Amino acid sequence: QRTPLANASQRAEGPARQEEQGAQTRERIGSGTKMTLGSVSVAVPSTSGNARRCVARHHRPHPHHAANTRLSSSGRSGLACRAAAPPSGSPGPSGSRRQQQQEKKSVVGKAVQLQDEAYTSAELSDELVMNKLDMQKTVLGVILGGGAGTRLYPLTKKRAKPAVPLGANYRLIDIPVSNCINSGINKMYCLTQFNSASLNRHMSQAYNAIVGGGPAGRGGFVEVLAAQQSPTNPEWFQGTADAVRQYLWLFQAAERDGIENYLILSGDHLYRMDYSEFVERHVASGADITVSALPCDEKRASAFGLMKIDDTGRIFEFAEKPQGEALKNMQVDTTVLGLDEARAQEMPYIASMGIYVFKTSAMIDLLTKHFPNANDFGSEVIPGANAMGMNIQAFLFDGYWEDIGTIEAFYKSNLALCESGDKLNFSFYDHEFPIYTMSRFLPPSKMIDCEINDSVIGDGCVIRHGSRVSNSVVGLRSLIGSNCVIEDALIMGSDYYETMDECELLPGCMPIGLGNGTTVRKCIIDKNARIGHNCQIINKDNVQEAMKEEEGYIIKDGIVVIIKDSIIPDGTII
Repeated sequence: QRTPLANASQRAEGPARQEEQGAQTRERIGSGTKMTLGSVSVAVPSTSGNARRCVARHHRPHPHHAANTRLSSSGRSGLACRAAAPPSGSPGPSGSRRQQQQEKKSVVGKAVQLQDEAYTSAELSDELVMNKLDMQKTVLGVILGGGAGTRLYPLTKKRAKPAVPLGANYRLIDIPVSNCINSGINKMYCLTQFNSASLNRHMSQAYNAIVGGGPAGRGGFVEVLAAQQSPTNPEWFQGTADAVRQYLWLFQAAERDGIENYLILSGDHLYRMDYSEFVERHVASGADITVSALPCDEKRASAFGLMKIDDTGRIFEFAEKPQGEALKNMQVDTTVLGLDEARAQEMPYIASMGIYVFKTSAMIDLLTKHFPNANDFGSEVIPGANAMGMNIQAFLFDGYWEDIGTIEAFYKSNLALCESGDKLNFSFYDHEFPIYTMSRFLPPSKMIDCEINDSVIGDGCVIRHGSRVSNSVVGLRSLIGSNCVIEDALIMGSDYYETMDECELLPGCMPIGLGNGTTVRKCIIDKNARIGHNCQIINKDNVQEAMKEEEGYIIKDGIVVIIKDSIIPDGTII
């Protein structure tokens, strides 16, 4: 298609000139392609299939604009493959140089477009895989919220585990949901059965506008499915597999709408992962189940469920937290999954991350026919499927991943966000792969004549004069009084700003936050806690375990945890 400018020029110069300018020839010259249109020639160097793909293929559009990007039959977008043309009817430039520049732009655009289409059949086949996936239509995300959260108690005393605050502004559930959104998956359920009120509120307000929910959207949703009793299922969730089985009737309804694969995720992991590559590998390998695997060394391996694979990446053996000789027998060649030789020597084990892709037919058969009484995926269903001869593949995830299901791991992972440079393993500052959460419309934080080092400060905080904050995470709406010392602490903040009238309803009118002159060190302070003046929360006697709920705190792994809504009187020393 010629630009309006070129068409006008051809009409003026007559049929002979039009025929000459419209002639097109194409010939291979060495490693490049020469394009001749009219009087302009452009040499386009030959590149690999990956390099020739349009920008929109490898740099996915932002989720807000995903609906406006149409993929061609080869899975590539043509958005970046056409030269810009002036609007129809716009006047052309008067000078011939302007005309030649405009014509050259059009020619370059055509040259790139034609070469982009000149794929070999193998390259086309590779691109068609991505078209088949079409993540929004074929993948359903199922996030397992976990049980009572005893390992994270008392943070789970008044909330579900996925609703536990993380990194000053976020909640644990934001991690898997954001990974799904960034991977093109816009249909998600979160299964939970304990204290789900705050989780329901968060999920109903945080994501639906992003995934295209509502009557005018793209059919996306993020919903909580709480455990329920029915005539056929009189029990609560008994485990991961049982939770999915009890809602299989709902997932099968999604299958009728085109869902081909279930992506099973956990709600208490900290990592950033593109699930589209995971699902693509699952489909390309023809697997019934694909397990995401983490390479690890011998020191870490004994804490995980390990797997052995053959030279095609197919899993044929499982071992749950093996020790000694049984551990050494689980060594595998991790170069099969794409790890380089040097790192494969350092990390000869692969551990299950608890993240799976199931073909829908395989999931239904396993949970209803073969293992109708199995409660857990990792220890029962997947090993059983392997014994049946199903094709179970491993997918290597070679990035930062942390299970933050215990108080100690949760505490360390939060404080690790304060690191910088090479020491920073996970960051929320990634504009290409953001972590989404609820929009709270809070004011910026305010620091008044205070000192802050290597810390993360959430929105809407006030830190008063003379206070010192070091290597700590300070959450939403935190109020820190004057001359406080905060070191190696995780302060979760508050759910609301308190007025003086509300404060006066309490004995002594102790406000939410930290009072003047208080010192906190190596502790977690849950939301809405009221810490008085001149308190010391420092684990003075180095106690490792203590249950003092009636006094407003417990100690786990040497970490003091102030319980949500607790009141710690003035002058208290812990």
